[in-house]
Amino acid sequence: MSDLRTARAAAEGGARLTREDALLLYEDNDLLALAQWARAAKERASGKNVYYTVNRHINLTNICRANCPLCAFQVEQGDARGYIMEMDDVARVLAAAQKTPHLTEIHIVSALHPDRPFSYYEDVVRQVHAALPHADIKAFTPVEVVNFAQTEETSVRDILCRLQAAGLSSLPGGGAEILSDRVRAIICPKKATRAEWLDCMRTAHELGIRTNASMMYGHIETVEERIDHLLALRDLQDETGGFQAFMLFPFHPENTVLGAEKKLARVGSWEDMKMLALSRLVLDNVAHVKAFWVMLTQPIAQLALGFGADDLDGTIGEEKIIHAAGAQTQTGITRRELDAMIREAGYVPVERDTFYQPIAAGEGA
Repeated sequence: MSDLRTARAAAEGGARLTREDALLLYEDNDLLALAQWARAAKERASGKNVYYTVNRHINLTNICRANCPLCAFQVEQGDARGYIMEMDDVARVLAAAQKTPHLTEIHIVSALHPDRPFSYYEDVVRQVHAALPHADIKAFTPVEVVNFAQTEETSVRDILCRLQAAGLSSLPGGGAEILSDRVRAIICPKKATRAEWLDCMRTAHELGIRTNASMMYGHIETVEERIDHLLALRDLQDETGGFQAFMLFPFHPENTVLGAEKKLARVGSWEDMKMLALSRLVLDNVAHVKAFWVMLTQPIAQLALGFGADDLDGTIGEEKIIHAAGAQTQTGITRRELDAMIREAGYVPVERDTFYQPIAAGEGA
């Protein structure tokens, strides 16, 4: 049985936190102590390095059969705002990407289109790989992979093997939201369940596909459900070792049904930093924690480097999903800006590939 004194001692000493420890530390609300302990944990994992990559996001479609209340990006088929990228559209994005110096990653996520066959997505991966053979392709969340398996009437393993054969390198960590079926039944009832999301990641790791993981917080979940989410990820990482980074997404309620119905407001930066530091401490077996500047804003993402984050994600190029929910950040950022953010925080910028292999010390360009 934990008490606050033992919980604080465990966090300070780098010991594994229990569920009770994590809840006590959350309720204690000592933000500066959490920052100190999380920063020490970050430096044990990656020293003074803070990473970023030169990447480009592609959101193939916003037409979605799931119609999740949490989402501002999706529209139903027939809506005038709907779009889907055809091969010529993808080719134009890739032509621009080919002119981007240092580009090492293409990040593809989109909606659950009701009609497009899985072969369309395979073809997109092949097209990207042919145009940018040097770039890693990080594509399709477990929610999308489970959907592909259901529509193709095949297994998740088969889908992942086919994507690998087409050129897939890794999976993003999205779609986890909160790994509680109580919550998922309300915020995303037609998406993959808790077990399906975790099983997809387990299968990917078994196939040698490295992945990220995430959490979207600040809506209808309880603090206990947040902690249980982190523990589920930690347990799977103990089993497979396949997660390479964790990312927190604060819920942006603007333009969402969930936000309007529940009268939700965006959580504050105190909560952002507390959850980030606590995540670093609980996820003692995940090497990297991202501060996604698109979600957090650049000033808060920079501040997060003092709360356990060691990665600012990347240059992005263009992002649509989070901006549809009211994010006011710019849609892209330069290497020079990322370098400056990191150096000002007292850390060493390191440009990386998808798998955290250093390409160069940050040079600002």
